[in-house]
Amino acid sequence: MPNSTLRVVARLIALPDQVESLQKVLSNLVEPTRQEDGCLKYELLQNKTDPTDFTFVEEWTTEAALETHLASKHIQTAINQLDGLIAAEPDIRRYNQIL
Repeated sequence: MPNSTLRVVARLIALPDQVESLQKVLSNLVEPTRQEDGCLKYELLQNKTDPTDFTFVEEWTTEAALETHLASKHIQTAINQLDGLIAAEPDIRRYNQIL
């Protein structure tokens, strides 16, 4: 039976000379997010062959929990720090498990 939680995959691409700076900004999100109500999983991954490629893999209990997360101070602070660090707008996708 499918799980009713919400899954999110969020991908950010660093400018080649800003990999370390972006990694620091993104790493600072992990612990406060894991403490949020409704957060079941929050992992930060870096592509092994392309170090500019960062991906969050997330699982939330509800859409409302995700929306609260997106409005949180630590997320808003990070969003304000992205200018000059990323090559394109973040690609954020929401999924429901079907199998």
